[in-house]
Amino acid sequence: MEQWLGEPIVFSWWAGVVAAVVVAFPLVYRTLKMGFSSVDRDLEDAGRSMGASEWQVFRYITFPLTFPSFKAAFILGFARSLGEFGATLMIAGNIPGKTQTIPTAIYVAVDSGHLPMAWAWTCSIILISFIMLLLTGQKND
Repeated sequence: MEQWLGEPIVFSWWAGVVAAVVVAFPLVYRTLKMGFSSVDRDLEDAGRSMGASEWQVFRYITFPLTFPSFKAAFILGFARSLGEFGATLMIAGNIPGKTQTIPTAIYVAVDSGHLPMAWAWTCSIILISFIMLLLTGQKND
């Protein structure tokens, strides 16, 4: 991947993305797995019996039935990766303006004694996560 990007991955924003994806993936996977397992196979078989291709079955039957799971999985995954600290710090580092994330900014603020700034970052991450969780509970119209 370093040859493809033309720069080292470690201590870059790409490393932050990789760390966030790796940490959030299990939550996204489990949520999607439950969504796909809840689809009634008889509905898919009915579509196939009417001459629908596998793509049409997925597009018109499976995906609409699993869309709430997709929505929940990716919102929960985003909220989970938003608070990632350990993997991000180890792979991307904490370079202000380049790889610093909200959790590492909180760490630096607390470490340097700027508690009001740490609390502001903490409240912002809680607010963002709360809004994301509210979005997972909304009904589809």
